[in-house]
Amino acid sequence: MCVAPIFSALGSAGPLFAASLGLNLVSGLAQRSAAQAAAEQTYQSSLIANRSAEQSFAAQQAATADQLKETRKSSAQEALAKTIQGLQARGAIRATERAGLTVNLLLADQERQAANARESINQAVESASRQYTRNVEGLVAQRDNRRNQLTSNINQAYNQIPSLGSVLLNTAVSGLNSYATLTGGLGGIGGATGGTQALGFGTATTPASSIYFG
Repeated sequence: MCVAPIFSALGSAGPLFAASLGLNLVSGLAQRSAAQAAAEQTYQSSLIANRSAEQSFAAQQAATADQLKETRKSSAQEALAKTIQGLQARGAIRATERAGLTVNLLLADQERQAANARESINQAVESASRQYTRNVEGLVAQRDNRRNQLTSNINQAYNQIPSLGSVLLNTAVSGLNSYATLTGGLGGIGGATGGTQALGFGTATTPASSIYFG
């Protein structure tokens, strides 16, 4: 925009036009600065929230793993106890000095009971392992949902920052509207809208285009 002819055409209204143009520019830059500060605050608070979520995830996963470990340990102890009981029972059967067929039937029955006990213990361990997997998957889903929410919050905050170009364009459009009003010439001209690109966890001043939590 060539400024000199405009001021010349405005005559005594020139200083008023200049003041209006300056105020519009200062206001636009102030709004941009405030939006940048708000986005920075959202960025920093999201980093803190993400660290907290990661720590919570690690603690819950460790607790779930400990539960599975205890289940396996107690099951192994139970299996050992059942094995010892079976050996003792078979030894007692043999010590009765009963007829061969009767002893064989009693030993077979004892072995069947021992096999059933082992199967029950193995099923309990397998069930605990499957539950552990489901629990961890649930924890991962919660963590990922939290990450996605934080990502969305940051992107929304940075999208609220008007670009420098849009600030300057709006100032120019406002100036033209003021000129048209003061000279009784042109009609109103629409302004420019639009924010920055959606941003994420890069750096606070130049964030990355997407968020990645390591």
